[in-house]
This record gives sequence, C-alpha cells and structure tokens, in this order.
Amino acid sequence: MSSKESCRNELRAAIRQLSDRCLYSASKWAAEQLVGIEQDPAKFTPSNTRFQRGSSSIRRRFRTNEITSTPPTGVAYVSTPVMEEDEAIHGDFYLLAKSYFDCREYRRAAHVLRDQTGKKSVFLRCYALYLAGEKRKEEETIELEGPLGKSDAVNRELVSVERELSTLSKNNMIDPFGLYLYGLVLKEKGNENLARKVLVESVNSYPWNWSAWSELQSLCTTVDILNSLNLSNHWMKEFFLASVYQELRMHNESLSKYENLQGTFTFSNYIQAQIGKAQYSLREFDQVEVIFEDLLRNDPYRVEDMDTYSNVLYTKEYFSALSYLAHRVIMTDKYRPESCCIIGNYYSLKGLHEKSVMYFRRALKLNKKYLSAWTLMGHEFVEMKNTPAAVDAYRRAVDINPRDYRAWYGLGQAYEMMGMPHYALHYFQKSVFFQPIDSRLWIAMAQCYESEQLHMLEEAIKCYKRAANCNDTEAIALHRLAELHRELGHPEEAAFYYKKDLERMEAEEREGPNTVEALTFLATHYKTQRRFEEAEVYCTRLLDYTGPERETAKSLLRGMRIAQSGFPSMDVEHFHP
Repeated sequence: MSSKESCRNELRAAIRQLSDRCLYSASKWAAEQLVGIEQDPAKFTPSNTRFQRGSSSIRRRFRTNEITSTPPTGVAYVSTPVMEEDEAIHGDFYLLAKSYFDCREYRRAAHVLRDQTGKKSVFLRCYALYLAGEKRKEEETIELEGPLGKSDAVNRELVSVERELSTLSKNNMIDPFGLYLYGLVLKEKGNENLARKVLVESVNSYPWNWSAWSELQSLCTTVDILNSLNLSNHWMKEFFLASVYQELRMHNESLSKYENLQGTFTFSNYIQAQIGKAQYSLREFDQVEVIFEDLLRNDPYRVEDMDTYSNVLYTKEYFSALSYLAHRVIMTDKYRPESCCIIGNYYSLKGLHEKSVMYFRRALKLNKKYLSAWTLMGHEFVEMKNTPAAVDAYRRAVDINPRDYRAWYGLGQAYEMMGMPHYALHYFQKSVFFQPIDSRLWIAMAQCYESEQLHMLEEAIKCYKRAANCNDTEAIALHRLAELHRELGHPEEAAFYYKKDLERMEAEEREGPNTVEALTFLATHYKTQRRFEEAEVYCTRLLDYTGPERETAKSLLRGMRIAQSGFPSMDVEHFHP
C-alpha cells in the first residue's frame, strides 16, 4: 500500500473517532488534510475531482523536491489502531449525552454519563465538565471585567476534573483522549512539565488528534524543550515540528518541513496557509500575496488565516484589495475574530483609528486570547497618542504569547513616546531577540541608543549595521551609519557608508537631500585626501543642482585646481551638512 493510501485510511478512521468524541476542531483539521492528499489518477471520477487542483502552480512553487509516494526519511507510517469501543451496553446514554454536548448543554451531558465507567463515556463526561467550567468563566469575565477585559475569573471545574483524571492515569485506566484532556487541564493549572509528559504520551498513543499536538506546541517555548520530547516517529510529528518551528521563529526549517509534507498532501489548504504565514514572517510580502490569492480562489469562503493576508495588504497600502477582503469576510462570517481584525486593519489604513479600535475590541469579545487583536489595538492607541492604553494592550499580548515580537516592539515605542528610553531599550532588545531579521526593530533600537539621555552612539552603529544587513527597505540605516561615523570623526568609515548609500539610491533611481549630502561629503573628503580625480567626479555631479551645493562644488573645484597647479594652497572652508 502506498504512503498516500495509508495516510488516507488513517485519516478517515481518525475523523470518525474524533467526531464521535466531540473533538470537532481536530476532526475538521484531519478532514482538510484528507482532501489535501493527491488522488490516484486511476481512481479519478468527475464527482471526486472537486478538490483536485492539479493545475495550480502555487502549490508546487515552494517545494524543493519532486512529489514521491514514499514518506520523508525516518517517518513511520503505521496503521490506525482500532479504538476499543466500550459503550456496547450503555451506548444509548452516550448518544443522549453527545446530543446534549452538541447543543452546548454541557452539564446535562455530564449528568447523563454520571454512572458510566467506560473510557469513552468518562472522557466525554470530563470534557463536558471542563467546557461547562470554561463557559461559566466566560460569563463571569463579562460580568466582572475591568479595564480592557481584565478579570480574575477561573474555571471552577479544573480541580475535580484533574483529580479524577489523575486517579485514572495512575491506575492505567485512561485512553489517549483522556490523556489529552488531562494534559489540557494540567496546562491550565500551570503544571507545564507534567502537562508536556502527559500530552507526549497522548500523541504517541494516538497521533491523529491535532488538538493534542497544538496544546503540546504551546508548551514548547524553547528549542531545548522541543528537543527533550520523546516523540514516536509518525507523519503527524512532521506537521507538529513544522508548526512549532514556526512558533519558535525557525521559519526556514518550518518551510522545509511543509515543502516535504506537500509531497503527500499536495492540495492541503492548511499547508499552503502555513507556508504563506512563514513567508510573511520572512517579510516576503509579494510571495505571500500570491499564495493567499491562490488560497482564496480555491477556498473562497475561508476566513481562517486571512488576517495575515490583510496585514500584507495593509503594509503594502492596497486600499481597494483590503476593502474587497473586508467586504468578503463580512459576507462570509461577520462575527469571527479574524473578520473583525481585517475590518480593523481596513479602518486603520484609512486613518479612522477610533473605528479601528472598536473592531479590535469586538474581536477580543469573541476571543479574549486573540493575539493579533491585542497587538494591533496597541498600535492604534499609539497612533491616537493614548500611551497608557497602548501599554496595557501590548502587555496583554505578551501575557498570551511572550514570543510576540510585535508587542515587545510596541511597548518599546510606547515607552519611547513617554520619554523613558531605558525601558524602551529593554523592550526593543526583547523584540529583536525574537525577530532578528526585521530591520525596523534594529533601527528603532539604534534610534533609542541615539536619544539624548542614552547617547550611546557606538551601540547605535552596531544596530544600524544589523539593520543594513536585514534588507532595510526604508533606506535609513546606511545614511545614519555615514552620519554617525562623520560625527564621531571617522572619515574613512563615513565615506564608505556614504558611497554605499549613494549606490543604493542610484540603483533605486532616487534623489533627494541624502544624495546631495553624500556627494558633498565625498567630494570634500577625497579633496582632503588629495584624491582629486575622485573628488572631481562628485563635484561635477553637484554642479547639476541649483542650490548652495552648486557653489560649494565650484569652490572645491577651484581649490583643487590651485592645489594641482602648484600655487600655495588656499584655505577652503569645508562643507559640513
């Protein structure tokens, strides 16, 4: 049997088992991967070609290897074990409880199963109690919330659920789904080490539950923790590693994993979206735009991950495209956190910051832990000069995800606005630690070092050098490097960076005050060095301008001619822009 056929059979079984246990998010994920597997051409019929987009070039564009029917090296393809069905006698109670569960009547579902001892029933009863506690916590949060939705509400069912699952685990009377729930509860209670151990046991026993992998991922905050996990080899592990690499900012490693997975899951919308998000983190905005446009053509009612696409459109200032996307998600599902974020981005781009904040707040009412909304709302408060509210929003973002470089950067900006550069510097350092390839972060840190209170110019130079090596699209770093070296009395270094800045401006066909400044400094510098031919080149270019720089060029040329003719040299006032 081919690896693709094995994956297909495993996923079909997993979808039924996950749905039967009301793990619908994991079931949906598995179903999306199932239809993403390239079909055997011999089995094609008109009715099953709906999801087969073989003509799509986007899905093959980011793959480094040809599609093969064998799995990546070291990945085991094992058959799905048949879960022991222990509900033969009391199956009717389970069906009733599941019906109540599907209607969000969690306590009724738990009550129906109160006397059931089968593993399947125990899982659903505990899961129903957990969700009943979460539901009540949300209600209390709305009733008791303080500024920006702060609340001390807790899930009151965690203690009893943990006690029962702990006992079952010690007695080896728990299945992989029960282990998943036990790990989730331990994580909620802050016992991260035991939660990791339990979740690893769950995914090793039953690797098709993506919800368990997702919870495990949230506990892998460092590469060392990730490497310490004793995970069995299975193709689901590849999905997990690709996802956790992305979270750990190892974007190239993540892309490599997803490209390998595309060998089997050629048409997976999930994989395509994750590739787009990785490219976004690498600031490859043109490629990201193409990926998401293709994704929307194939999945026109998709809202998931479209907030990333809206961020690209916002960055590129594509008003009409962002307006169209906002209208599209409103018509699809107006009250999704992603939809509210997209609309918030649209109003922000139009400069309507109050309205933008309103939509980000709406996103947070729908999902208090929606990271992007907290960060983007902080940005809006910065634009509105409401720094206390901005700091509060950014702090909520880093509470949710301490690796969110945008929130750390926002905190740095806010404290800089409040005239507190020492605090700002700390937050900028955190941001560049998590996203060292973003030139804007290095520039912000350099400008902080340049502030009157710090005035650490040598440190600023180091930051500008890092920015220049990170594709500084705003062309700030090279110019500031030249100016700082000039201020510090390093003429050779200043000349080097002025030349590089001049070459860049010529390549981009840009002219402006920076061009004049560079030409003037280089002309003066080379005249001082008695490298008259090079100085004359820059002076000649300055003669094309009509301002005072033209007279400066004439003066420099006269001075050089006198020096070359053998007459006593005349003092020529050097121009310092």
